[in-house]
Amino acid sequence: MIRTEVVKNLASEVGFDLCGVAPCRHLAQNEEWFRRWLDRGMNASLGYLERNLDKRFDPRRLVEGARTAVVCAVGYKNRASEGYPAGCRTKIASYACAADYHATVRAMLARLFEELRGMWPGLRGRAFVDTAPLLEKQLAVEAGLGWIGRQSLLVTPRLGSFVVLGELILADEADRYDEPFEGTRCGRCRNCIESCPTGAIVAPRVVDAGRCIACHTIEREPASRIDLDGWIFGCDRCQSCCPYNRNAPMHAHPAFDPLFDPEAMTPEAWRTLGPGEFEARFGRTPLTRSGLERIRSNIAAEADAPEPGTLL
Repeated sequence: MIRTEVVKNLASEVGFDLCGVAPCRHLAQNEEWFRRWLDRGMNASLGYLERNLDKRFDPRRLVEGARTAVVCAVGYKNRASEGYPAGCRTKIASYACAADYHATVRAMLARLFEELRGMWPGLRGRAFVDTAPLLEKQLAVEAGLGWIGRQSLLVTPRLGSFVVLGELILADEADRYDEPFEGTRCGRCRNCIESCPTGAIVAPRVVDAGRCIACHTIEREPASRIDLDGWIFGCDRCQSCCPYNRNAPMHAHPAFDPLFDPEAMTPEAWRTLGPGEFEARFGRTPLTRSGLERIRSNIAAEADAPEPGTLL
């Protein structure tokens, strides 16, 4: 049996800002909501979300003998998280200004898992960083880290929503589990819904991926076109307006220091950037997920955008 207090202390030592521990179980209510969302076609071009539904809502199907979910979070807020000047046409989601969080968090989880196995030899489990059908935001709620906001993101009381998550699914029980976070603290605030340039948040905690700027700039391109509102990779609009994010501290972990200033890159600078220079300057960042040509395509789409909020 693993000790929750020890797990949290070790998570802090390897650099995580938050850590919670929850029992592995079938998240039946979330599965019901998600299937209704899919039935409405809200996933748009994100066809992969229709796969592995049997695993997505029960971590015990991902790790044999799974008993415990250790959910860790680390803040990444930087200057770009606070928003861009009016008229900026080369906006980049603030998480993408730093080194790719998948590699960073995976390395942190590996260190944590190694420490845990040093204390409990034979401990089995797997680490996950946003690359498997795991309902990580709800697991974070189960582990007491925060609540799901109206923009469908995890919001934590101290760090807001500018956090990335990583999980260890372990085949052993914990001596104590955290209480799930009850309710929300959004109150009457609807900033995220009202600030979305394309109306992608069609209802509280319901996002239409076909209207989401982040999906349009990064994922497989939907059939429809939308006004990208100056964004060329991702979108932070529903986060930078959140009161919890405005009051959240800047990131503390040096691995999340920005590697470039997005405001320094004009449309012309992106157009004249060569592939070699792109790799040298941005090869460690998430921008490689879309690549230089996709970024240029997004800039070109900005120059020939439809009216804000419309679909073509």
